[in-house]
Amino acid sequence: MRNGHDVDRAGELPLPDRAAAGQLLAENLEEYRSRPDVIVLALPRGGVPVAAVIADALGARLDLMLVRKLGLPAHRELAMGAIAAGGIRVLNDDVVRMHDVSVATIDAVASTEARELARRDQAYRAGRPWPQLRGQCVILVDDGLATGATMRAAVDAVRQQQAAEIVVAVPVAPADTVRQLAHLADRVVCPFTPEPLYAIGQWYVDFDQTSDEQVLCLLRRAWAREDAR
Repeated sequence: MRNGHDVDRAGELPLPDRAAAGQLLAENLEEYRSRPDVIVLALPRGGVPVAAVIADALGARLDLMLVRKLGLPAHRELAMGAIAAGGIRVLNDDVVRMHDVSVATIDAVASTEARELARRDQAYRAGRPWPQLRGQCVILVDDGLATGATMRAAVDAVRQQQAAEIVVAVPVAPADTVRQLAHLADRVVCPFTPEPLYAIGQWYVDFDQTSDEQVLCLLRRAWAREDAR
């Protein structure tokens, strides 16, 4: 187990697409190949195509970590926090203070996003049991991070389930976000930390929105492979 942010093998920006991002991350995660205790958890929706490539390359299980950003009501792209399955909530205190967000507003947004978490649970999993994470090495994957609120919520949720090791793997994120996560996870793999970041999509050639149908297709393919073992 190690702490901190790795100096990773990196290609060039912009990344062609999410599959290419997954391949790059897989190259930086080679030591986890064929380990039975490794499970790759994607943050949907955009993290799923990235994670599917990683799981396939490593011969690892693929599943989801359901999280939702808590966007400011007047600026939904700016995260004032995030929630994750298991009742996890994290807040970006600086954003909350700067915009004078009330507890009532946070609760209202969190309630709305909790309903979306429940919808995605039903839509994506359709009753499939959640994987047991206790004692496992969990690789959390997204297609990029800005504030890192959703990933911090994901790390907290996995830590709550007593995983043995938590690895955060993302292709692109601000250096400050990577440093923050390095204190929470056991390892952070992030090949690119451009400054200023602006928007994650800026660092991809193809950054089309991932649909529910794409998520379902990738999950069913991975689960069928796992169930056949």
